[in-house]
Amino acid sequence: MLSFQKILCPIDFSDPSYRALATADELARRYNAELHVLHVVPPVPLVELPPGSGSAAFDVKRYETELLDSYRKTLDNALGEYVKPGITLTRHLELGDPAHEIVVLAEKIHADVIVIATHGRTGLKRFLFGSVAEAVVRRSPCAVLTIPMHEHK
Repeated sequence: MLSFQKILCPIDFSDPSYRALATADELARRYNAELHVLHVVPPVPLVELPPGSGSAAFDVKRYETELLDSYRKTLDNALGEYVKPGITLTRHLELGDPAHEIVVLAEKIHADVIVIATHGRTGLKRFLFGSVAEAVVRRSPCAVLTIPMHEHK
């Protein structure tokens, strides 16, 4: 019999990822499972300055900290809007490559399933899957439930 104890749902604040979150919420309720919601912030690309140009005035670590704080608030707002009270919910916010961080967290929490939208915010559309979803499907340590970009009627 199919049973889930830990469900991981990565979101990027796009409409398709909110549909995935609604599905993950429904599964968590149906199976009395823990729901782990993850948002991954890509790191700030480092730019090397030419020799002799002086030190950079841009503080990358400070910027990343402020960026994470901003995304933490956005994540909390999304969870308040799309996840109903009454389940065990854990929020995760990571800095890094989205596909890699999703797989790492799935391994760390021993997820039974990852619920992910097939396309997100990247705008880079693949034939069947978004690039992040495709990479997660290929590398996942557990089952992956993909939620299509558009609702079927």
